[in-house]
Amino acid sequence: MADAPDTPTETKRDYRSTVFLPKTDFPMKAGLPQKEPVIAARWKDEGLYQQVRKARAGREKFIFHDGPPYANGDIHIGHTLNKTLKDMVVRTQTLLGKDAPYVPGWDCHGLPIEWKIEEQYRKKKLNKDEVPPREFRAECRAYAQHWVNVQRDQFQRLGITGDWDNPYLTMDYQAEATIVSELFKFAESGQVYRGAKPVMWSPVEKTALAEAEIEYEDIVSTQIDVAFEIVAAPNAPELVGAHAVVWTTTPWTIPVNQAIAYGPSVDYSLIEAGGRRFVVANKLLGEFAKRALDRVETERPLPASAFEHAVVRHPMHKLGGFFAKPRPFLPGDFVTTDQGTGLVHMAPDHGEDDFELCKANGIDPVFAVEGDGKYRDDWLWLGGQGSVINAKFNAPDGPICSDLRDAGALLAASADFKHSYPHSWRSKAKVIYRCTPQWFVAMDKPLRQFTPLTRAQQRWENEGGEVNEVVDDRHPTLRELGLNAIAETRFVPEKGRNRIGSMVEGRPDWVLSRQRAWGVPIALFVERKTGQLLVDHEVNRRIIAAIRLAGVDAWDAENAAAFLGNRNPDDYEMVTDILDVWFDSGCTHAFVLESGRWPDQRSPADLYLEGSDQHRGWFQSSLLESCGTRGRAPFKTVLTHGFTMDAKGFKMSKSLGNTINPLDLMKEHGADILRLWALSVDFTEDHRIGKEILGGVADQYRKLRNTFRYLLGALADFREEERAGVEAMPELERYMLHLTAELERKMRTAVDDFDFNSYTRLLADFANNDLSAFYFDIRKDVLYCEVNAETGVQTDKRRAYRTVLDILFHALVRWSAPVLVFTSEEVWGTRYPEGGSVHLLEWPEIPDVPADDGRWSALRELRAQVTEAIEPLRREKVLGSSLETEVTVPELLADPEALAELFISSTVRAGGALGVSKTENNKCGRCWRYLPEVPEDGELCDRCESVVNE
Repeated sequence: MADAPDTPTETKRDYRSTVFLPKTDFPMKAGLPQKEPVIAARWKDEGLYQQVRKARAGREKFIFHDGPPYANGDIHIGHTLNKTLKDMVVRTQTLLGKDAPYVPGWDCHGLPIEWKIEEQYRKKKLNKDEVPPREFRAECRAYAQHWVNVQRDQFQRLGITGDWDNPYLTMDYQAEATIVSELFKFAESGQVYRGAKPVMWSPVEKTALAEAEIEYEDIVSTQIDVAFEIVAAPNAPELVGAHAVVWTTTPWTIPVNQAIAYGPSVDYSLIEAGGRRFVVANKLLGEFAKRALDRVETERPLPASAFEHAVVRHPMHKLGGFFAKPRPFLPGDFVTTDQGTGLVHMAPDHGEDDFELCKANGIDPVFAVEGDGKYRDDWLWLGGQGSVINAKFNAPDGPICSDLRDAGALLAASADFKHSYPHSWRSKAKVIYRCTPQWFVAMDKPLRQFTPLTRAQQRWENEGGEVNEVVDDRHPTLRELGLNAIAETRFVPEKGRNRIGSMVEGRPDWVLSRQRAWGVPIALFVERKTGQLLVDHEVNRRIIAAIRLAGVDAWDAENAAAFLGNRNPDDYEMVTDILDVWFDSGCTHAFVLESGRWPDQRSPADLYLEGSDQHRGWFQSSLLESCGTRGRAPFKTVLTHGFTMDAKGFKMSKSLGNTINPLDLMKEHGADILRLWALSVDFTEDHRIGKEILGGVADQYRKLRNTFRYLLGALADFREEERAGVEAMPELERYMLHLTAELERKMRTAVDDFDFNSYTRLLADFANNDLSAFYFDIRKDVLYCEVNAETGVQTDKRRAYRTVLDILFHALVRWSAPVLVFTSEEVWGTRYPEGGSVHLLEWPEIPDVPADDGRWSALRELRAQVTEAIEPLRREKVLGSSLETEVTVPELLADPEALAELFISSTVRAGGALGVSKTENNKCGRCWRYLPEVPEDGELCDRCESVVNE
């Protein structure tokens, strides 16, 4: 009988339709350069900023006041960092539920814009001085407005939120009128005066400069030793005929010399060399001899008292006039023996120490050097020549040294002295100290409009008595008010307090005036007969009203009679100088926070934020302006950031070719990548950017994006009715909620501390380490397999997992929104297409669930050890995945099944040292786990059997 035919092999069932597969339209590829402009346009069309204002109306205020960037050129990488930090402040405070309006602004007056218009004139072979001032100012105004419009679009492309349709501009007529009214407050309180002092002066730009407009560069200068013959010495007659030797690196100041300073505590020597006698400091004799002498023949000590009432004559005394006048020796405490000869030639026109010492001894400046750096035409020596900053003019073979050599006074000259020297930040040209009549605000004049300071306010030590006890009835000075305000301000980082404090403590009077055309006028009248400043509130009121209607052009001679009322215009001089632009920007708190034009603002601001260079710039001018008019600072907190360097740590400059254009970076990477970079660096210090650095940031972004992609896919079709209660959740879910609550507290602290580097790092580390590498990894089996995708029936564990995922989604998308403004909007819109903007949401509430941190730390450490032990077996192809392993541990820290779930292994048992081996269990045909109850490969484990058949 023939054998019966073989029975056909039973076909294993395909369970793929019963397994949950994550579904989402959220793409892995970001495509930010294409998507971001579309999202930004939608925000603008929908009026998102106005929606946020409406949603936060009536809530606690947080006022951030924007320091104005300059309306000149495209934005650069420094703007990117600065504006992103500001935007982060506004968005995080808004996320906390506060009403945090943001009014962006621009600084529109000043030299850089004038310089650009003059460049255009020079190309057309036009002379700026031949153009009517109104026409010139109109061109400056149009130029500034052009760049305001350009930068506004660029900032919005970066994702910066704000009242972009209604920004503040320092050139708005109302702003210009407010600036003038603030000037009048100083004038009417007696703080403004006109005086002649040496100030930083740019011969190229022909104007005084503020310290904040100065940068220092290393240069090589000509150093010279010059002999001044002593013609009288009552205390040491033997000095007559000897020569006092001065050393300088500014030969051009010798034609303006008026005295010689000596150090009262310095020891000097009288030496003889080559038949001539010289006086130098004993300590510097060796260095002087190397420069100027073959050998010293005799030497004897000379006390500083020998110079009392002694007199020298100028090397060019034969010219007569100014040069024939005797030059006295003057004691100066600033004279040191660090370098030179220990004798310092004094030119009160061109040095602060020179000016003060000469002034104390009745010696006045002579104003020999004109605004363009040339000597006056009528100056007896080198009249009409210069410019004094020209290297050839000061060179050893230049006219100054040549004339001194012919007079027998030049002992040494060499163009080899390396040192740091001030330059104009705009023209990059050297600047000089030049004494000119200027308008000043006094730093040390008692201000009677303010009450005397208490001991506490003057920062006295409380050595008995009440700390608030009034010291006396002396009224405070502007310097004291400023220092007191600094003491009461919060600084982030704290080191900013000492930096600005030392600057205010030692700064000279504030130079208000600039000799330019594009700016707010110093709208003051001076009586010609007396030289007195006219202080008349009604006159000032009329000036303010006119400028409010017509802008700075209203300050014109044709309006003088109308301003002065019943006074004769011929009796008064109209001041033609303009205000320092730092005074302009220092007044922004007045016309933004207090004017009522932006009704959701208030004063003082909660925060000012700028680069660390603004301790001597905007922070300080705002502080002094507000203290001088209101007696307090315009801010409660000051936050400073460092500067962006290239990848090697070098300062960026066009000449080095290492600049990075943020507009190009946004075209390549998208704005969110740039924002993530700005908020990931330690911005309180100088920091770097480069291709590799941005590559690392892009990788960090991809991980965050993939976290959201996983959440969106895992939460597909999530319904509110499947939400699980926290109390009934498995231990792992409760632990993850505990970690999330801990993260929430840390994130809130980071916001309160403006620690955005920690904010982004906490967010990224949580997503990568706690979620992707731990929680998601462990629970993916539960997500996929503990539901019947055909019926929708799922286990309580899966319900708990998806509930936690939902909580995580709502927390992470909110926390990411201030950083990744476009991506978070895309994420939110993917899950909630009709849910409005993510930027309308508030800070998430996380259930505070207790957990045993010590136990979980031990479990996670054990998991890491198991993973490390499995890896060699995977590399050697002994097994394909951790699901194929049986794990032995020294002790069971949890239920074996829970540990197997934690390790993603087949089984776990206790017994000796930690070890892993390949299991002999069969593989479940649905979840692919290797479990003892699976009779053969492809059959179902008990769990899958239950899920499929339920």
